[in-house]
Amino acid sequence: MSNYKLGSRSLKNLKDVDARLVKVVNRAIALTNQDFAVTEGLRTVERQQVLFDSGASRTMRSKHIEGKAIDLVAYLDGNISYHFDLFYAIALAMQKASSDLDIPIRWDGAWCVLDDDPDMRGKVQRYVDRKHRQHKKAFLDACHFELV
Repeated sequence: MSNYKLGSRSLKNLKDVDARLVKVVNRAIALTNQDFAVTEGLRTVERQQVLFDSGASRTMRSKHIEGKAIDLVAYLDGNISYHFDLFYAIALAMQKASSDLDIPIRWDGAWCVLDDDPDMRGKVQRYVDRKHRQHKKAFLDACHFELV
């Protein structure tokens, strides 16, 4: 068990998020060896439009609009970090929490449903390789987790 807890801002950002996903996040923060926070949960259509228009999102059909997705950020030495390598540990904690609670989730760091395979780096590499074989660019969204 970790010594990490969700802060007041994270708890506020979980307001109106699907209770199943909130359970997974709460379990994951108790399991993780990488501190994290919730930066976004439920979004308005207007907020999604801003993100879509800026290229930060590739869809207007985001599960954030339904309250079925969250974005997380890692902490490194007390500072916010989006360094991709930090998200492997977060994804492992989310995977374990998802499995413990029998609530399937998808991680968009590798665009896959998290299963019992702990090889997060391999998941990402397989996704990147698949996109390259399709002559497409991989879109790695490590901070995004959603209900399946």
